[in-house]
Amino acid sequence: MARKAPKPTPWRMYAKMTIGGAILCIGGPALTMWLTPTEEELFARYNPELQRRSLENREQKQEEFDNFVRRLKEYSKSDKPIWEAAAEMEAKKKKVADAVRLAEQKQAEQRQTPLRGVVDAIEAARNDEGVEGKVDAKR
Repeated sequence: MARKAPKPTPWRMYAKMTIGGAILCIGGPALTMWLTPTEEELFARYNPELQRRSLENREQKQEEFDNFVRRLKEYSKSDKPIWEAAAEMEAKKKKVADAVRLAEQKQAEQRQTPLRGVVDAIEAARNDEGVEGKVDAKR
């Protein structure tokens, strides 16, 4: 049996595939960048009312974003994943908010205590005098 001659290497096909891949890998993102409008172009397309509202809310949005990034940096300082650190911080904030709310409730009760005594004294005096009608007080 005669040996078959080896097939020649298809260099032309390899070159076409390389050029086609380069066109896709470089041309695709370039086309996307060329077609995507910039922020200024999008802003110019807004109607005047939307432009005004966008300008009014710009500082607030930037502050919110800065706070978000600052919190992410704080969360990333920990060895734990960011979502666990965020959950812990939320729990701490909730505890602090609950403590503040409880303290405010106690202060409100302390402010109302002398008033309750006055209302009770007035009711007792009316009952002693026989005057009908009571003062409605929230307790």
